[in-house]
Amino acid sequence: MPRPLGELEDAVMTRVWQWNRPVTVREVLEDLQQERSIAYTTVMTVMDNLHQKGWVRREAEGRAYRYTAVSTRAAYSAALMNEAWSTSDNPAAALVAFFGMMSAEQRDALRDAFRIVGYDDGSAAEPPAESAGPPPAETPSEPPAAEGDSAGRGVEPGR
Repeated sequence: MPRPLGELEDAVMTRVWQWNRPVTVREVLEDLQQERSIAYTTVMTVMDNLHQKGWVRREAEGRAYRYTAVSTRAAYSAALMNEAWSTSDNPAAALVAFFGMMSAEQRDALRDAFRIVGYDDGSAAEPPAESAGPPPAETPSEPPAAEGDSAGRGVEPGR
């Protein structure tokens, strides 16, 4: 799970993601300088740090580097949301609270996302069978608590 980006890291990555092409420190610097006073060496250090953390790859071009994003802003956001949700002691309550904070546009985007991944109307409780993993072993004589998948996790009855 990625750690959240710092303020300057996020400002740099926003440009890399938006431009969607290999970028130089100079290009990022010049764009950042429209908003704030910042030194070339600061931007160079941030981009090197992003490279070390695996956010960008770089290729030498003369005496400089060109940096390219390793993944998308959407993938980064999804990983942050997944981490926040999975660390909750009550994931269902966390989702209810999160959904309650959503705007109408965000709810529409959620419905669209459900349709894209194969949910009918967003009310399905499980992903489609082809992506749900292997079915649990059929052992009707054992109590449900004894059933489990190949990783040894318990499986709820009827799944």
